This record gives sequence, C-alpha cells and structure tokens, in this order.
Amino acid sequence: MQLRYLTTAYDLGELAIIKSLCEANGIACLFQDEHASSLYPGVMELRCQVMVAESEWQRADTLLSRLRLPIREVATPS
Repeated sequence: MQLRYLTTAYDLGELAIIKSLCEANGIACLFQDEHASSLYPGVMELRCQVMVAESEWQRADTLLSRLRLPIREVATPS
C-alpha cells in the first residue's frame, strides 16, 4: 500500500480529532511519532505526521478540510 502525507497534528488533542474522523469514515491511517509531543509538550518540533493510503487521500483531505474553518478574532467591548 502506497502512503501519502495528509497532515501534521501538533498535539494529542488534535491527533485524537483526526484519528476519530478517519476511523469513523473507514479510512486507515498511520501515525508517525504519535506520542512524541507528549514527551515534551509545547515543543513544536515534536509533532505527529498523519499518513493515509494513496487511494483514500482525496476523501481524507476533503473530510479534514471541513474542519479547517477560519478563526475570527473577537474583540471585547472596551
């Protein structure tokens, strides 16, 4: 099976969301360095790369793109 890079998870919470999304949709994933970020929390160099089968990449990317919503800053009234 040929694997393709899908995304990078920067912490265990983000990884859990990605893993749940893929599993719920029947997409098998490989997580490289899955527990690295838990060794030294906050170290950005320690992150998990999510890989999926080449044949499932388009579907996985579409599902993941639905989570990527623009974040808006909300100014509190003075």
